[in-house]
Amino acid sequence: MRVHCPGQDNRWLRVELYKCPNCGAEEEIFSNETRVKCHECGEWIYKEKLPSCINWCAAARQCLGEERWKQVKGSEGSAELT
Repeated sequence: MRVHCPGQDNRWLRVELYKCPNCGAEEEIFSNETRVKCHECGEWIYKEKLPSCINWCAAARQCLGEERWKQVKGSEGSAELT
């Protein structure tokens, strides 16, 4: 049986706007991306921190299970998840 992460469904993606550090143009970076190239100047635009599916995926709670979900969400302030 093949296991498929429900979070890989593109319907769960979120988008944020980031400004290019070189020219100031705005670019969209989706929740499953870490960087994009600026459409104006070609400079790479990076997210401030790497995404964790636990923070953005609607299915993360289901994937982790209730007990682990509570542990992870309770420890977010003290340790970064990857």
